[in-house]
Amino acid sequence: MRIGIISDTHDRQRRIEVAVDRFNRADLDLVLHAGDYVSPFVVSWLAALSAPLVGVLGNNDGDHALLAQRFAEHDRFELRGDFARIEADGTVIALLHGHQRELLEALVASQGFDYVVRGHSHRAGTERHGRTLVVNPGTASGILAPDPTAAILDTATRHVELLVLR
Repeated sequence: MRIGIISDTHDRQRRIEVAVDRFNRADLDLVLHAGDYVSPFVVSWLAALSAPLVGVLGNNDGDHALLAQRFAEHDRFELRGDFARIEADGTVIALLHGHQRELLEALVASQGFDYVVRGHSHRAGTERHGRTLVVNPGTASGILAPDPTAAILDTATRHVELLVLR
């Protein structure tokens, strides 16, 4: 299964459009958003995704109710709140924003997940902790980072490809 991973879009329309285009060309099965959309109107830019989207909230997301309403307008989109447990292709994925440090550390230490997908730091990368691979796609917005980024996870190979969104 090929999964697109994005986080910290922060209302940056052009970067979101580039990410959606790259994801659509990659023929993904699923897209995960680790929060910090910021405004509910971002969902309309994500609507062009050809794959289903599961998202969680971040610490900079303002109007949670309107964001949830915008997600509900799309049958392939699901906003899960602060945390999502996702089973995909025989793997278990924890999806959260990552600003609650203790929660993030507990999920990783539990070794109950094949992948922990997080954002918040705006620093792209992966870290292996026992059986758990922590994946941070960086920031699609490019704010506080050298480049705007997203990622693609291949669950068959456990390979994570970092995408620079230019």
